[in-house]
Amino acid sequence: MDKEIKFIRIIGKVATVLAILMYVSYIPQILSNLNGNYGNPVQPLVAAINGLFWCTYAYFKKNRDWPVFLANLPGILFGAIAFVTALH
Repeated sequence: MDKEIKFIRIIGKVATVLAILMYVSYIPQILSNLNGNYGNPVQPLVAAINGLFWCTYAYFKKNRDWPVFLANLPGILFGAIAFVTALH
């Protein structure tokens, strides 16, 4: 396998894991929201919309971009939950 291709695959996997961790980090905010300590709903809403657009882009490309899709899918879920629970 070409070194460049191997490097790109490794970067894609690492970036996917980091993006998922970024979105999973909404869990403490969600828990705080549920306990009545509401956070600002704007940032998670934007994260959910961003994730939706990236997932749509990655899925509908001629050659689907699964690392981009998988990296942003949790953003839709956790961003939306954080947004909804922050509304009071």
